[in-house]
Amino acid sequence: MQITQQTTEKSQPSTGATDILHAQQKSWNRFAHGWHKWDDFTMDFLRQQGAAIVEALDVEHDAKVLDVASGTGEPALTLASRAPNGRVTALDASSGMLEVARGKATARGLTNFVAREGDACALPFADASFDAISCRLGFMFFPDVDAAAREMHRVLKPGGLLATTVWAGPQHNPWITTLVGAIKRHLDFPSPPAGAPGMFRCADPDAFAARLRTAGFQVERSQLIGDTMRCHSVAQYWGFMNEVVAPVVATLQGADPSIVAAIEAEVRTTLTPDGASTPPPLAAGAHCFVVRK
Repeated sequence: MQITQQTTEKSQPSTGATDILHAQQKSWNRFAHGWHKWDDFTMDFLRQQGAAIVEALDVEHDAKVLDVASGTGEPALTLASRAPNGRVTALDASSGMLEVARGKATARGLTNFVAREGDACALPFADASFDAISCRLGFMFFPDVDAAAREMHRVLKPGGLLATTVWAGPQHNPWITTLVGAIKRHLDFPSPPAGAPGMFRCADPDAFAARLRTAGFQVERSQLIGDTMRCHSVAQYWGFMNEVVAPVVATLQGADPSIVAAIEAEVRTTLTPDGASTPPPLAAGAHCFVVRK
């Protein structure tokens, strides 16, 4: 009885979760321009994660699909191209990012794509509305991981699949640890409190799988996805990180210019110790989970 109630009634966000969501919306909307500018770069960077989700869902031509935390539209846009007679709803908390997604859908001539602003922890849809759900790199940042999982379970049809990725641990992600490590050697760069939204919040695959099971899902499989960030130059890497990664921007914008220059020099030395013009590919690892209602 208790499990049924948890997985069929719409979750209500707490006051703390609502405050987190509003702060995130403000931040993501502020950086929407940067995400637009770097969209091709980012989509290439995260290509394998998106492909793994699309392959796992293997949607029918008339499927109704929900993409949660869609950002600038992937993998929702690819899923829409796979379900021409269906409907794909891209949901995100950032209206600015969704505007980018709408523009991409129009450019591709996708008429079965809808972008909607909303909260993953209180999805604005009826029970059993979707045949499949995708969520690339969203769970770590949701104000309430468990509420979001329950909501996805609620709006998914019985037997439907959820395919999602979450960042693996720091050891799998030198694309971010290279810069953050350099920042920490020069400035205060505190980690998020335990349980708070953050990049590595869901990095323990066993713990995250347990949370999905608690929400009512059956975990069918999981795997480590190894994307890579490929940069033409250290300047490209530095530019991307300073226009898209909000915690990095927030820290470096207020820092003494000489310290910022020292951090940049350290990053350059780390990425190209032999003075090469092009840095090596940087690993970007994520866990992909495929679960069924």
